[in-house]
Amino acid sequence: MPVPAKSKLYDRAYFDKWYRDDNHRVISRDVLSRKVAMAVAMAEHYLGRPIRNVLDVGCGEGAWHAPLHALRPDAHYLGLDASEYAISRWGRSRNLRLATFGQLAELRFDQRFDLIVCADVMHYLGRGELLRGLPGIVDQLEGLAYIEVYTSKDKLIGDLEGFKRRSPQWYRQAFAEAALLSVGSMGWVGPRQAPWITAMEAAG
Repeated sequence: MPVPAKSKLYDRAYFDKWYRDDNHRVISRDVLSRKVAMAVAMAEHYLGRPIRNVLDVGCGEGAWHAPLHALRPDAHYLGLDASEYAISRWGRSRNLRLATFGQLAELRFDQRFDLIVCADVMHYLGRGELLRGLPGIVDQLEGLAYIEVYTSKDKLIGDLEGFKRRSPQWYRQAFAEAALLSVGSMGWVGPRQAPWITAMEAAG
């Protein structure tokens, strides 16, 4: 009789290992700060104004919260994650809520988001959940979506447990079918911004 696959736990041990242990973590605070600054600058470029709110999908412990607050202290930050540990530990102080990626198909908020972040998440999701939740990102997007996703073509280190080795073409097709347009550097705009994107801005 086959043994059921062990469910991956995003518990304290996981976050301690991949976010704080110098022998395992693959991104420093400086690198994260530069990444946040780039995403904010891109969103504000396409919006033509400072960002007012941010939705962080698959936020983990809310690592984007502090660097975002340092750049835009008045911007409202909301993080969503399926880790019960992360929400119980950081939910109140960093405004994190319990939700899976797939639940974006039904979840809606009072206003759309100037910046939606989904960093280092989609390549761990099953195909069904990814395609189910993706339209929820597009529907709630006002400015820019920063979608950090890695593919079968990338050389990777770090947490490879459960990594889905999909091709770049697979993601591009899925994003295009969801009405997302690439503007480079893992930035994507939806139907509200796409009409203003020039031919040379659009990546590919």
